[in-house]
Amino acid sequence: MKFKALHLLPFLLLISFCAKKEKHQEKKPNIIYILADDLGYGDLGVYGQKRIETPNLDDLASQGIRFTQHYSGASVCAPSRSSLMTGQHTGHTPIRGNKEFGDGQTPLPANAITIAEILKKEGYVTGMFGKWGLGFGEGDPNNQGFDEFYGYNDQKLAHRYYPPYLNHNQKIDSLSGNDWTKKVTYAPDVIQKKTLEFIQKNKEKSFFAYVPLVLPHAEIISPKDSLFKKYENKFEEVPHTKDSRYTSDYGKDIVPKEYSSQEKPYATFASMVNRMDEYVGQIVKKVEELGIADNTIIMFSSDNGPHTEGGANPKYFNSSGGLRGVKRDLYEGGIRAPFIVSWPSKIKKNSISNHVSAFWDILPTIVEISGAQGNYNSDGISLLPTLLNDRKNQREHEFLYWEFNIRGGRKALRKGKWKAVWYNINSKEKNKGRLELYNLSKDEKETNNVADLHPKIVLEIKNILKKEHSTSKLFPFK
Repeated sequence: MKFKALHLLPFLLLISFCAKKEKHQEKKPNIIYILADDLGYGDLGVYGQKRIETPNLDDLASQGIRFTQHYSGASVCAPSRSSLMTGQHTGHTPIRGNKEFGDGQTPLPANAITIAEILKKEGYVTGMFGKWGLGFGEGDPNNQGFDEFYGYNDQKLAHRYYPPYLNHNQKIDSLSGNDWTKKVTYAPDVIQKKTLEFIQKNKEKSFFAYVPLVLPHAEIISPKDSLFKKYENKFEEVPHTKDSRYTSDYGKDIVPKEYSSQEKPYATFASMVNRMDEYVGQIVKKVEELGIADNTIIMFSSDNGPHTEGGANPKYFNSSGGLRGVKRDLYEGGIRAPFIVSWPSKIKKNSISNHVSAFWDILPTIVEISGAQGNYNSDGISLLPTLLNDRKNQREHEFLYWEFNIRGGRKALRKGKWKAVWYNINSKEKNKGRLELYNLSKDEKETNNVADLHPKIVLEIKNILKKEHSTSKLFPFK
């Protein structure tokens, strides 16, 4: 009997090895989606930035694919994040503006289906670290599919980098030494630590880490460390005074309205972008150290165009990359976003794609990557064929659509080479704006309105603009 047992041992070991190998092979890829806040299309070196160093993101692009015609979900925070999480454009997604509700923003409804909920059902561990901005209660990250949440729920609070507290799931985590006047603990550093801990803790599992950074959103402030000193005497500065007020889409404020004075806002802003880049580098290094890089997809983008508050100067840094517009605009500079994806075992290095895509494509892309099942409504198209260099099988959008119900009402549409922008739609008739039309293949900076030359195209686009808007009681639009 002993001989027979020993004789069978190699066979049993082989079965055990094969079972472990099969289990390893079946492990679904980890997904890390990093979202910058108010980072312009031209704020990264790989997208043309000359004044600020972003070596880690430039390297990430060299190791994967860089998109040149990718768009954010909206031109401000909350609707852009709603579009990302639900895979729907702003004519359909539940949250379409920065509207206040109680102590936060209008909550994402319970019946909304998010990326996190889809992946959680597939066995993923889900974590969110940074700025949420989609409400408390039913909209809270823990109620929208995230196992762990650490950061800012209320995006008003995220206007401060030294807040008294952050949210950890349903609890308050006080930050040592901080109040509205004392600045001791830099919140983004604490959030970054929690992000790396989550990756470390779940290295043996399939995980989804959503990392919506607050950098480089206003206020313009950073620790006076080596990153700041790198830029301290590099620029001709225009000091920012404390009584300058930020442009707010919000109702009541729980934070001081004035951003802090800043003698060297350009150096500070540059250090904030550089710090954001350092965070990305730390995440990449972590997955490499853990030996999970080949099975980890890292995506990076920004929620909208560059802001102008707190001493920021997107013109000085060419933050829009030469495109027209900034945050809150529906011109290219307000909504075109950098988009970089790395997946070492799958994506060809140094790839560049001019495929036209948007935030609502991320959900169907992740669904296809994970093999998730179930019903969901999305305006998006999976980008997986492009990621895998199978572009002949990549479906194309007929059009991309945006709406924004502030400042008289704004809409925009991208349809092939055509880009339509329409402001003041809801204004009184005598002040009503007119639809503008641009041929992006010849006029990427949107300087030559050719609407009068193409009445049939204008009519076709107006019909689409009307059709793509679904009624919202919370965010009414004529």
